[in-house]
Amino acid sequence: MSETTINLFDHQTLKDPYTAYQALRDEQPVHYAAAMNLHVVTRYDLVRQAIKDTKTFSSRYDQFLLASQEIMFAQAAPEVQQKLTELAGRMVPTPPTMLTLDEPDHTKYRSLVNQLFVASRIKAAQPAVQAVIDGRIEALTEDVTTNGSTNFIRTFADPVPLRIIGDRLGIPEDRREFFDHAATQAASALRLTPLAGDALVERAQTALDLQQLLIELVEARRVKPDEDMITILANSKLEEEDRYLTHGECIGILNQFLVAGHETTSSTFGWGMLLLCQNPELQDELRGNDKLIKTFCEEALRLESPVQGLPRLVTRDTELGGYPLKQGELIMLRYGAANRDERQFENPDEIDVHRHQAGAQLAFGAGVHFCIGAPLARQELNLGFAALLAAGRNFRLADAGIKPESEASFILRNLPELPLSFDPVR
Repeated sequence: MSETTINLFDHQTLKDPYTAYQALRDEQPVHYAAAMNLHVVTRYDLVRQAIKDTKTFSSRYDQFLLASQEIMFAQAAPEVQQKLTELAGRMVPTPPTMLTLDEPDHTKYRSLVNQLFVASRIKAAQPAVQAVIDGRIEALTEDVTTNGSTNFIRTFADPVPLRIIGDRLGIPEDRREFFDHAATQAASALRLTPLAGDALVERAQTALDLQQLLIELVEARRVKPDEDMITILANSKLEEEDRYLTHGECIGILNQFLVAGHETTSSTFGWGMLLLCQNPELQDELRGNDKLIKTFCEEALRLESPVQGLPRLVTRDTELGGYPLKQGELIMLRYGAANRDERQFENPDEIDVHRHQAGAQLAFGAGVHFCIGAPLARQELNLGFAALLAAGRNFRLADAGIKPESEASFILRNLPELPLSFDPVR
């Protein structure tokens, strides 16, 4: 595969990028993708190097997100552009908070919500997480018993993390249906997938409605605090500035959590279940073995990284792996490629539930921007797969003739559908 034939934005490559990733790792570990004006980094050691060097490779990549939005806007019909402009004018501006900030500004926001993800809080929440999982397994079992099969994504993989992150944020019960829809829409925006005009408008309207809901909740929690993240953000002060967070800052942080808090976990549930169907011998090996289930979850994260990559802004002329980079350029760190690098992982395209240091995978990033919700995601995955394997036998695709595949997406990687059958344990 030569330089001229590698196109990471080809529809089929977006669905299955791993052949292209391998070619890039071997031939062009830092590769210029002209279609997005990005230098794509695919080798594990170079991705790690860039993540650790935050002074040279900055997380202030707002221009990438804005440019992506502008591309979609420019492709829309004039009447759609008019509606999008009107909706954008009613949105509360969201300044950079955590994901797109460097130190020390990054920590001043992250420290406000760290307390929700410390080990003691995660452990204390385990019964509530288990209850959500058990409830969805009942729905799975009922579906399979009645219909012979179920859509695993719709019945389990999506609703489990959505319910749990909604609880953490503090979303009222009567707004859960809208919240679930809005969170899913917010995640879809990060896939950078072209949409029809009406879908763009609907997504923009949902984003505006979500902002209004979050502002209402922030104001309500300032009057009547509760035990949730919205309460923490509504009543926290930035000490050095002696002020409460603005609505825009609160919305920016909450938006990051509502996407990261469900999309990565939902995707990994889907890919993990597909791995169990494709490797049925693993089901008996894992069942009842918490240690192996933990490694299995790390392997599912490694093999199908739910966040395939994120950008960094080059702050000075430098080089990466001998490849010259200029100040102001953008690189794209491809976690999905690094996680299948044979230089780091033996037999990288195969699942190995006995893999040594399986946790070295980069699905949650690394360094100062390591995913703050990773402990919660791991708890959900470990408890979820343990409960699924205890509740069923012979997990299999409902239609052996159908090959489930990812959506064509550059940033997020997910399974939209997974028709599943299994034998419930009576």
